[in-house]
Amino acid sequence: MASESVKKVLEAEAESDRKISEARQRSDEIIKEAERNSALAIQKKLGEASAEAVKLKIDYEEKLKAYTEKANAECQRKISDIKSKSEKNTDNAVEAIIKEFF
Repeated sequence: MASESVKKVLEAEAESDRKISEARQRSDEIIKEAERNSALAIQKKLGEASAEAVKLKIDYEEKLKAYTEKANAECQRKISDIKSKSEKNTDNAVEAIIKEFF
């Protein structure tokens, strides 16, 4: 009877060890799968972030181009106004000098 009890205890221990081993193996598999999934998720997010950065860069380059064109047009308009005024002032100055001295 005692040997049968010992045998049952040993069988129970062996079964327990087998279940613990299976649980550890399954745990390792779950951890490895989680690591793979995490790595894939990180790569996906990095790809999305990179694509968004490219999109933002293109958008800002377009805005910069539009702003630059607008600023250049404004500068050209102001230059034309200044030229026109300076030509009028030159003509008036020449007339004033002619009237004064001739």
